[in-house]
Amino acid sequence: MQITFKRLGQQSQELIFTRRIIILVLFLIIFRLSVNDIFDPDVWWHLKTGEHILNTKTVPRQDIYSFTAHGKAWVAHEWLSEALMYGIYRAAGVGGLIIVFAVIITMAFVILYLCCGGHPFITAFAILLGALAVSPVLGARPQMFTFLMASIYMAVLGRYAESGNKRPLWLLVPLMVMWVNLHGGFALGLGLIGLWAVGVALDDLSAKDHNRRRLERALPLLVVLAACLLVVSLNPNGMRMYAYPFETLTSRTMQTHLHEWQSPNFQETTFLPLAVLIFSLIAALALSERKVRLSDLLLLSVTGYGALRSGRNMPFFALVAVPLVARHATSWVLAQPWGKWFARAEKYERGAQAALHVALIIALVALNAVMLGRVISRQPEKERELFPAEAVAYMRANRLPDPVFNRYDWGGYLIWRLYPDYRVYIDGRADVYGDAFLEEYVKTVSGQYGWKAPFDRFGIRTVIIGAKGPLASLLREDKSWKNVFEDSRAIVFVKE
Repeated sequence: MQITFKRLGQQSQELIFTRRIIILVLFLIIFRLSVNDIFDPDVWWHLKTGEHILNTKTVPRQDIYSFTAHGKAWVAHEWLSEALMYGIYRAAGVGGLIIVFAVIITMAFVILYLCCGGHPFITAFAILLGALAVSPVLGARPQMFTFLMASIYMAVLGRYAESGNKRPLWLLVPLMVMWVNLHGGFALGLGLIGLWAVGVALDDLSAKDHNRRRLERALPLLVVLAACLLVVSLNPNGMRMYAYPFETLTSRTMQTHLHEWQSPNFQETTFLPLAVLIFSLIAALALSERKVRLSDLLLLSVTGYGALRSGRNMPFFALVAVPLVARHATSWVLAQPWGKWFARAEKYERGAQAALHVALIIALVALNAVMLGRVISRQPEKERELFPAEAVAYMRANRLPDPVFNRYDWGGYLIWRLYPDYRVYIDGRADVYGDAFLEEYVKTVSGQYGWKAPFDRFGIRTVIIGAKGPLASLLREDKSWKNVFEDSRAIVFVKE
C-alpha cells in the first residue's frame, strides 16, 4: 500500500485510499480466480501418497500402486507437497485444499505485483491480465508450489539486478532445498539463476560505461547457482534428482499425448487471455520510450518459447511478461497528454466516497465467501461429473475381479478409492511406466491393430473406461466381455 506525505509545518501522513482499494480488489479477484474445482486427476494419487508418507514415515522408492509396473523405480519428487496436501485434507477436507492453494497462488501474484514497478492502476491491469492468462492451469496441484517459488526467485534476482545487493541472493539456497522436495520444477529455479547471470552480463557489456564490462555482477549469481546445484541432492532420491527433470522433458509420449504438455490451442477461448497478454506486451514494448534491457529480452525469449511449447509453462512466462507490460505501458501512458491523470496527486477520501469503497470491499469479500462455499459444497457433484465415482462404488460393492484395465486419467482416482484392494493398470505417473508402455496404452484405447495384446499378456478381467470411444465399442461387440455397469461417465466390462 502506498502512503504519501505532505508538509504542513510538520510531516503528516496521508493515505492513498483509492490505490489501497484497487489493490485489495485486484487480489480479491485473483483469489476468486484461484478457487477452482478439483480437476487435476493426479490430485488423487498425490493424496494417497501423502497418506502413505505420513502413516509409514517413509517416502516410496518403488511403484506400489500398479500391477503393470509394480516394484519399478519411482522418483517421488513431490513427496513434501503430497505430505502437505494430505495433511491439509485430513484436517480440513477438500475445501481446505482449495483454500490453501488459492492462497498460495494469490501470494505468488502479490510478489509479482511488488516486482512490477509501474503505476498501481496500470500494474493492476497487467496483473489481472496475467492471472486470466494462466487461469487454465491454476488449481490444487503441486505445480503451484513451483509457481510460488519461481515468483520469489524472480523477485530476489530482479532486486539484485537493480540494486546490486548480494545478501538476499543467499536466500535462494535454502529455498532450493525446499523446492527440490516440493516439485520437480526446481530445475526452473536453476535455469532462472543462470539466465539472470547471462542477462546481467549482457546488460553490462552493452552499457556505455566501459568500466562495467568486467562482468562483476554475474559472478555472485554463478556462485549462488553452484551452491543451489550442490543442495539439490538434499532429498530422499539423492543424486537421482539431477537427471529427473531432463528425463521428463524429453519424454516423447508425454509431449505428444498429455494435454497440458501440448502447445496452447488459441482456437480455444481459455487461451484468449494469453493471446491478449502477448499482444499487450508487444504493444507496450513498441510504444514505450523506455529501453528494453537485454536481460529482459533473454528471459522473455526463453519463457515465451516455453509457454508456446507447453501450456503448463504459461505461469512462468507471465512472471516475466507482466512486469514488462506494467513498466513499459506506464512509461508510454505518462508520456501522453491525457496520461497526466495518472500522475496527479491523489487526495484523502472522506465521507460518502470512502464509505462506498469500504462497502465495495465488504461486498467482494462476501461474494468471495459465497463463491468459495459453493465451490466446496459442489465437490461431490463435480467428483461424479469428472471422475467415475459411481462405477468405482459399483466395483467395490461387487468386488469385481482383477486385474483391472483403466483409463489413464482415472488411474489416480482408482488409487485413491480402491488401493490396496485393487492395483491400477496405469495412472498419471507417466515417468514410471515409460514411453513404450504409454504408446501401447494409446493403441489399446484407440482400438488399433493388436489392441487385445495387453489384455492377454496381463490377464485383464475387468475394464473401466469412458462410455464413449473405440475401445468401449469394441468390447460391446465382443461376446467374451459383459457390460455390468454403465452411466453417462463410465462403462465397466467383466471377462465372461
